[in-house]
Amino acid sequence: MTSPTPLVQLRGVSVSFPGVKALDDVDLRLFPGEVHSLMGENGAGKSTLIKSLTGVHRIDSGSILLEGREVSFSSVADAQAHGISTVYQEVNLLPNLTVAENILLGREPRHAWGGISGRRMRERARELLAVVGLDIDPASQLSAHPPAIQQLVAIVRAIAVRTKVLVLDEPTSSLDNDEVTELFRVISILKAEGVAILFISHFLDQVYEISDRLTVLREGRLVGEYLPHELLRIDLVHKMIGKELATFDEIRRGLDTSDEGDALDGEDPFVAAIGLGRQGAIEPIDLKVYEGEIVGIAGLLGSGRTELARLLTGVDRADTGSVEVAGRATRLGSPRRALKQRIVYASENRRTEGIIGDLSLRDNIALALQADLGWFRRIPLRRQNELAESYIQAMGIKPANPDALMKELSGGNQQKVLLARWLALAPRLLVLDEPTRGIDIGAKAEIQKLVTRLAENGLSVVFISAELEEVLRISHRIAVLRDRRKVADLPNYDLTVSKLLAAISEGPDEAPPQPSTTADDERGPRG
Repeated sequence: MTSPTPLVQLRGVSVSFPGVKALDDVDLRLFPGEVHSLMGENGAGKSTLIKSLTGVHRIDSGSILLEGREVSFSSVADAQAHGISTVYQEVNLLPNLTVAENILLGREPRHAWGGISGRRMRERARELLAVVGLDIDPASQLSAHPPAIQQLVAIVRAIAVRTKVLVLDEPTSSLDNDEVTELFRVISILKAEGVAILFISHFLDQVYEISDRLTVLREGRLVGEYLPHELLRIDLVHKMIGKELATFDEIRRGLDTSDEGDALDGEDPFVAAIGLGRQGAIEPIDLKVYEGEIVGIAGLLGSGRTELARLLTGVDRADTGSVEVAGRATRLGSPRRALKQRIVYASENRRTEGIIGDLSLRDNIALALQADLGWFRRIPLRRQNELAESYIQAMGIKPANPDALMKELSGGNQQKVLLARWLALAPRLLVLDEPTRGIDIGAKAEIQKLVTRLAENGLSVVFISAELEEVLRISHRIAVLRDRRKVADLPNYDLTVSKLLAAISEGPDEAPPQPSTTADDERGPRG
């Protein structure tokens, strides 16, 4: 039985950055020998909490207690010296060094005369590998091993400093099922050694399989602490998203979908993905998009939404399956090939993959069209002005000045400019990944109306959004993703958010939660 005393406690922790309160009075308890999952959507504060715990960020208020004593870490090294280590999603190791060198980098055993002892380093690495049951040659180069083994080596490196608390940030994002099983085996060993493990993942199946306790954050605030067997998955989704079912169910949809199924009978889809998949990104998926149809993609972060968008638009190459465009098999090996089929992609990362802040509004609108024509066929300035002015007027872009710099526009207006850029190519399929994220409600409504008007004029749209009411409001049909797989394809006729959330979480047939009866749970959840 584990001790009922928390190994680590965060009490009333707040962290602010210029213009943003990232954490607001957050509590967290980590017990020895437990896996504690930290849950929340993008922007919930998970990363800030991890960095506050591990010495990256200083907290503005509140306290951190380690084994009952208040601590303050000045750096990551300071946190590690106190027994708190982190393994991030992207393995932070050196592939050109050996396994032993990576495990003991900076802590190499030395000869009496000061040189590094290769023999003793390999022996020590072999001992540490044995702790987690990993049988690999310490002298082998790290790059010779698959990502799963590299992830385990990173964990071995972390526990080499007598770790009391191990933070695993999205450790399974690039692992297949067998590799996840191996990782969970190692986690079980560490639990038995009394290590407190903070586990961050967007895969609900994995969270419920491995977790002893859950904490949910939303918009930088604590929602609550829960025991997994006392919290249905659908309820967990509600707490992460922060909406009540009644609020969703009363939303009026922007499209009449009552006869959509009949209208498409006998038609051929404009785009059909058949068994389309990419190892480590998304399982093989079938998806059809008809002319003038808006297909919504619903699912939690990490469900494969963006991965699907990138495969449909040639940004990433598929390992399996095929794509048919207008009934013909087509290779979408690059965004340029997708553009030739008039398939365009508006990324969710508009700041890094969309806008060019130091160029004008006019230049940003003309950019894709110029690239499509080729840089030796320059679009005349007069034509660029006509293009910019027509979209400024049609989409209500403000300021209505083609010479305004993109970085000076609001988020909503930047998003409108990006849509104008792709519409200038006269696309037939528009894939929108979180097109309304981070913009005000008025701009959201304008973009949603624009998308529905485009569909009415025959444009096919794939619409991805974490906001379920938005997906329901404008989609004819909704494909539901969970843990990188498509689990449902639902016509948006009499579809409620309760049904959609049930599909996202795991279906409506879950058994009701049972009260806790184990001695370990006497310390209880909080919420």
